[in-house]
Amino acid sequence: MTEEPRTIRVFPHRTKATPVDPLGFVGGPPLFHPEADEVHVSVTFDWDKPKGEQLAAEWGTWYDDVQLGGPAYSAVGPFEPGRYLRQGYTITSRGCPNRCWFCDVRRRSPQMEELPVRDGWIVQDDNLLACSDEHIHTVFGMLARQPHPIEFTGGLEAALLKSWHVDLLMTLRLKQLFLAYDKAQDWEPLVRAVKLLYEAGLLRGHKARCFVLIGYPDDTFEKAQKRLQEVCQIGLFPFAMLYRDHTGKYDRGWRQFQRSWAAPAAIGAQVKAATA
Repeated sequence: MTEEPRTIRVFPHRTKATPVDPLGFVGGPPLFHPEADEVHVSVTFDWDKPKGEQLAAEWGTWYDDVQLGGPAYSAVGPFEPGRYLRQGYTITSRGCPNRCWFCDVRRRSPQMEELPVRDGWIVQDDNLLACSDEHIHTVFGMLARQPHPIEFTGGLEAALLKSWHVDLLMTLRLKQLFLAYDKAQDWEPLVRAVKLLYEAGLLRGHKARCFVLIGYPDDTFEKAQKRLQEVCQIGLFPFAMLYRDHTGKYDRGWRQFQRSWAAPAAIGAQVKAATA
């Protein structure tokens, strides 16, 4: 039986999802270089490509087989728990049938693809509810046996949420789920989804949260503030998501505005003010 190669994984930045193990690194090579057969530099966002190329060159000084890839470069393959995401994260499908102008999911994964369901308790699918009923039932069956509270950090599309999905959510020890309010036409489906969640008691304890896209062309602070406050008023806990183009550029004023709607403590104060 052929042994799996010892693979160092390198990332431009540390996030909550970055693997923590002896062969996972953020940035350049350490002083002492671990034995490995290959090095994978994984880049998620287009704007990190220059950093990824720099890291590939730095690691190439010490290792012969250095591969540069990740979602920023091409479609990604099967999900392997703990390899490029921290243990606990799982991806059971890739792709989304929508064609949102601001989203690059369709570039990475042009077709919806249901993957083998691997154990985990933090679900990061692009659009889980766009999958087949059979796949969704399989995913929830896997989640029901996990030892940790369940998180849906990939947005559940409000327009696709049905009462039987909510029934499945009720079977879980749920920590949080995210909906999304990216476009004006998302509002009515969002309100309908919130009604389903409210009737099931899933709005208690800020378990139901909502990504709100801000800072895109022609957006204003006043418009963004209004959308965020509307989300508060229907019972969701909002998280501002700052729009960035393929270069990663953003306005500093928008970054400051986003911070007031991104940290839980700051959001709590905003929610209290919006619902007073």
